[in-house]
This record gives sequence, C-alpha cells and structure tokens, in this order.
Amino acid sequence: MSALAADHPQGHSHEWEELVRLWEETDAPEGCKVEIIEGIVTVSPAPANQHNSIAWKLQRQLTNVIPEDWGLYQTLAVAIPARSGVYIPDLVVAPETVVDASIEEAVNESENYIQASAASFICEITSKTNARHDRISKPAGYARAGVPLYLLIDRWAPGGPTITLYGEPGDDVYRVLQAGKFGDDIHLPAPFDLVIDTSSFPLR
Repeated sequence: MSALAADHPQGHSHEWEELVRLWEETDAPEGCKVEIIEGIVTVSPAPANQHNSIAWKLQRQLTNVIPEDWGLYQTLAVAIPARSGVYIPDLVVAPETVVDASIEEAVNESENYIQASAASFICEITSKTNARHDRISKPAGYARAGVPLYLLIDRWAPGGPTITLYGEPGDDVYRVLQAGKFGDDIHLPAPFDLVIDTSSFPLR
C-alpha cells in the first residue's frame, strides 16, 4: 500500500475539498482501491479471490432482504469529512432515495461519493494490507458518521478468521453486538432481520 500525505487541518472546508481533489486525481493501477484514511490518500492492491468470494456470498444473502428502493454496492465511496476520510467499503447498503433533507444534500454533494451518514449497513473484509484500517480507523469513522451497523469480516485475525457485528454508534466508537468465527451464524437486526450463514466463507 502506498500513501500520499496531505496537510489537512480538520474543519476547513477548502482543505477538505483539496484533499478530495487529490483523491479523485490519484492514478492507480486497474483494480486497486484508492481511499483517504485519516487525511492520507492510500492505494491498496486488488483483493484476493477468497476476499471477493466472501463479498459475493454476503451480497447474495443481503439481496433477499433489503427493500426494493435500497441499493447494495461493492465500489461505492463514502465520505466522513470529520475524520478526513473517504473509504470504499467492500459492501454498502444505502437507500437509493434519501428522505432526510440533510442527508439528501450530502448524497448530492459529489458524483464520486456519498456521505457515510446515508448508509444503513457497511461491511469490510480484511486483507493483509488493510487489516489495521478495517479494525481501527474505519470503525471510528463509521461510528462518527452514525452508520447503524458495521460488519467486520476479519480473515487475518491472529486466532483465525472472525466476524464481528458492531452497532449503537456513539462519537468514534461502536458497541459489539455479536462476535464469532467462520461457520457461526450472525444475526443482522432490523431492518434486515437476517441470519448470515458464514459456513461457506473460504478460509485464508
């Protein structure tokens, strides 16, 4: 993973705009993921086949329970200006039509990202190069934005692959709602009310 440092004091809209411009103009090899994490533009390599397999298996289960006017995305960028971040989660569920006027304005702010506050569910699947961000930096950002549910599928956890569902965001922290290992069922509460079958998730 490479990184481009950006001098970005938080709270200055013109400097946030400059950071986003740098992100938008970063040239990366096809398939790589370009994000802003804690004010730094980062480029991560394309995910491995097992990573993509997990994303697809989870997407297939979620497709059966989300409302028709919601979208399920694998390459949607979400912004958290308060944390100097633009992340590209492995899966995002967000309404296609946003009712809340303040969120609607945020969604229409850029053609390249939405505000993370518009998301109803976000999932990250760790890779060797991004595990720390998915475990620490990104949950703090998602919690700050008020994303109701964050699912961390940690293929590279020290004791073996784990799954952790976070909820009840407050400031920069979540509460752990459920934790388990590959093979355990994970229950997503309302509005999904879905028991995620993880038994077919491939190991490393």
